[in-house]
Amino acid sequence: MAAATKRKAPEGDAGAAAKRRKCPYLDTVNHQLLDFDFEKVCSVSLSDQNVYACLVCGKYFKGRGRSTHAFTHSVQSSHHVFINLQTDRIYCLPDNYEVVDNTLKPVQDALRPAFEPAQVARLDQNRILAQDAFGVSYLPGFIGLNNLKHTDYINVVVQALAHVPPLRDFFLANSAASKVKSKLVLRFGELLRKMWSPHNFKNTVRWARRARLGLLAACVLMRSCGLVHADQSA
Repeated sequence: MAAATKRKAPEGDAGAAAKRRKCPYLDTVNHQLLDFDFEKVCSVSLSDQNVYACLVCGKYFKGRGRSTHAFTHSVQSSHHVFINLQTDRIYCLPDNYEVVDNTLKPVQDALRPAFEPAQVARLDQNRILAQDAFGVSYLPGFIGLNNLKHTDYINVVVQALAHVPPLRDFFLANSAASKVKSKLVLRFGELLRKMWSPHNFKNTVRWARRARLGLLAACVLMRSCGLVHADQSA
């Protein structure tokens, strides 16, 4: 599977880090504790800038330089492997070197699924079951969406939209992110790619928890669909 397009490291980070192919802490990475569906904000400062996920416990922290929350967590908890949620690059802290190891590719694929055109073309014929980190089998494209208090009716609509071939194929294309402007539409695309990904660590996908839960706002859903249509038509 092709790797997703990587973006430049955010300014204000610890700077360029040396790359190593060996890291003594890779056996501490725990796929079962990783959940990339949460809103990507630091669990301490709530900042959404330059956020890293600890691959040992799954918590999100800002930065990797000295005096940052990720650095402090690595020292206090002896958790050393982190992934940048924006660039997909993986680092060892507090030593601050980038880890380049093929055994970490499943983590990167789970964070940001990507699809080749040939894979997208074969989706409707696929009958091969994937397996999550808990050993549970699932068929990509037919996975559950968590019900976050009265979101069940939206989940039904999203499941239906995820199986409309022109819409699905547009968002699964690697170039889709460069063609849309709305953050809402980008998040919708991320959701669809995770629903169709064979690399999920869990056989369900949860909505990012930024929306106000418990409000049955059908108008919000209709506006979302309108934005998707507008960006596709642009």
